[in-house]
Amino acid sequence: MDSHKFACIIAQFLDDKLGKDITILNISNVSSLADYFVIVTGDSTPQVKALMENVKDNVKKNFSRLPVRQENDMKNRWNLIDYGDVVVHILHKEERETYAIEKFWNHAYSVLEDEWREVAKEYSEYNK
Repeated sequence: MDSHKFACIIAQFLDDKLGKDITILNISNVSSLADYFVIVTGDSTPQVKALMENVKDNVKKNFSRLPVRQENDMKNRWNLIDYGDVVVHILHKEERETYAIEKFWNHAYSVLEDEWREVAKEYSEYNK
């Protein structure tokens, strides 16, 4: 599976668990860190943790992939899950505003919501 589809499916997993303001950035032309960033906001610390666990569980179950690494802050208000080609940033609302990842990577291409939904529709728990 290519990294574009993988990023779209991760966005769908996050959306299914009510993640907010989901953004996918194609950074492949501007960085060697990864091909895509998937960024999402959680409304509360428990939701940030639940979103992280949901992504890890669904990726493992559907694709037998484990993160290359993962990080989080001590208060669990920011989580990073690195799959190599796709890096997932799950942030509490205030941290998302503070880190402003989209502004820092403003020269990256954003994948439109309609596009990622179409690519990942077969993985939505609501289409099963």
